[in-house]
Amino acid sequence: MASGRMEFHADTIMQHANFSFVLPNDVEMEEVFNPRHYDRPTKTLILLHGLTGTDTDWLFGGVAQEMAVQYNLAVFMPTAGNNFYLDRGYRGGNWGSYVGEELPAYIRKVFGHAMTREDTLIGGLSMGGYGALHTAFAFPETFSGCIALSSALRIHHFAAGHNDGIMPTAMLKNVFGDLETLETSDKNPEVQVQQLKAAGKPLPKLYLACGTEDGLIDANREFDAFLTKEDVEHTFEAGPGKHNWTFWNAHLPKGLECILE
Repeated sequence: MASGRMEFHADTIMQHANFSFVLPNDVEMEEVFNPRHYDRPTKTLILLHGLTGTDTDWLFGGVAQEMAVQYNLAVFMPTAGNNFYLDRGYRGGNWGSYVGEELPAYIRKVFGHAMTREDTLIGGLSMGGYGALHTAFAFPETFSGCIALSSALRIHHFAAGHNDGIMPTAMLKNVFGDLETLETSDKNPEVQVQQLKAAGKPLPKLYLACGTEDGLIDANREFDAFLTKEDVEHTFEAGPGKHNWTFWNAHLPKGLECILE
């Protein structure tokens, strides 16, 4: 297994962008619980951090290295600030396009991974769970699977003028734009799903999970109900757990089992 950290100039955000990576390029089969994952080419997982996080979160707090080994995954973890992985609509502020287009293209060119939609997955926690869903829906030609853990799906909450104090209202407006039109914009994953269905475009395979002691559980249950109403195939798991690494590290492998089955 190889791991490291790189930076490159990303045009979409007009800056040198950092990402960490783990590659299962020299794994001993004795380490692997289920060798069937090595009967296929290596798949790529882009794994997103939460609010205030960085590209090293899934390495130091999470189980990125173990997932790379067990599931034959090249895991790439970008730093994206507190931007919710959204495009601002101008070069220099397009964080969604960075994660959904430019980073996968760079991975293909430099590492030779993420060559097809079928071999490219995305996942994340909290803000990164929202970002994984939004990015997978925004770039359906890029991602075939999405794992969203404890997703910050507070769109209806923010649009109604509520603020739990984690982010200042000015910051919310800077990230999401006009909060009064947020629910009907493409920053709302529900709108994205409806647009994809209307256009006849493929939806990724979806795995969602949230702890029942997590403050985001109601929003995640609402999104689960929406997907069920829209007849979108998905898996949603709610069980004991808080908004912490104990829950995320337990459910990332469950998500991979679901997506890769």
